[in-house]
Amino acid sequence: MELPDGFASARRCDCSFCRRRGAVVVSTPLTGFRLLSGQDRLTLYQFGTNTAQHWFCATCGIYTHHRRRSNPSQMGVNAACLDGVNPRDLDPVPWVDGVNHPSDRKP
Repeated sequence: MELPDGFASARRCDCSFCRRRGAVVVSTPLTGFRLLSGQDRLTLYQFGTNTAQHWFCATCGIYTHHRRRSNPSQMGVNAACLDGVNPRDLDPVPWVDGVNHPSDRKP
């Protein structure tokens, strides 16, 4: 996986969905993301606008990655799913305001 900004892109979101899963997410361009194994065990979840695509392991339920709604040319990846990464080592991780997501605002 390619992380152009390294772990500087690490964030948490306070939307109703993200705050319940509690993941620290890092961003990568779609072209920088490659799933090495386990694709046959992933389950897709979509809601709301159906723009974002959230993948979970069908065996254990862990959120692994998602195609972002705010920037569909990027993937958000659960940092805890990356080999050798402990999300606690990334603290402090900033929060983004997903409750007031820009895509939810009416023009």
